[in-house]
Amino acid sequence: MKKKVALLHTSFVFIQRERLLFEIFAELLPDVELINIVDDGMLRDVVRLGKIPPEITKRMCHYVLAAEAMGVDAIFNTCSSLGPTMDTARKLTSLPIVKIDDGMAELAARTGNRIGILATVPTTLPPTNALVQEKAAQIGCTVETREALSVGAFDLLMSNQVERHDDMVAQTAKELSSWADTLVLAQCSMARLAPRLEGEVGRPVLSSPRLGVMHLKKILYGV
Repeated sequence: MKKKVALLHTSFVFIQRERLLFEIFAELLPDVELINIVDDGMLRDVVRLGKIPPEITKRMCHYVLAAEAMGVDAIFNTCSSLGPTMDTARKLTSLPIVKIDDGMAELAARTGNRIGILATVPTTLPPTNALVQEKAAQIGCTVETREALSVGAFDLLMSNQVERHDDMVAQTAKELSSWADTLVLAQCSMARLAPRLEGEVGRPVLSSPRLGVMHLKKILYGV
């Protein structure tokens, strides 16, 4: 029987702007049916408040339960900023829940000593940092992390000023790479820049979409 996966989105960026995630699904999991659940108000509220309030966690949990009622085989959370809500949601269902950053964070912990975490949305930084440290603890290693925010870049992307967005991210990456030996792109919306950034900063640059989908594939099929 064809497997189904629910994707939880808190922005239309992956649907309207950056289609890389869906291209990776088509490549790695072509026979999986995708169901998109989008609530683009939650991320705005989290960014405005600077934290995840209990009511947002509750909403995400409702979406997880709704996905379960749809008969999906797994849930894939695409929002790094709201990743911590999945820790609560996992207590409500037996379905596997994958955070988009799970695979990336584990690889970063295995390969880097000084890991620079780059984002364009401020609320993405703390949960990504925490996830990297969590994965490092799980495999028994110690890493240093440093966060960097490309201020205003996400707004440029959403207003279709893609080139300006890319240049801002590249500049932040160059500054961060003066300290870090490995860079982590804390949002899927920056993933397509990884090859460019690796060439410009001379450091490994990890992004979440492919590694996240590979992690999901392993859970679904064991490979």
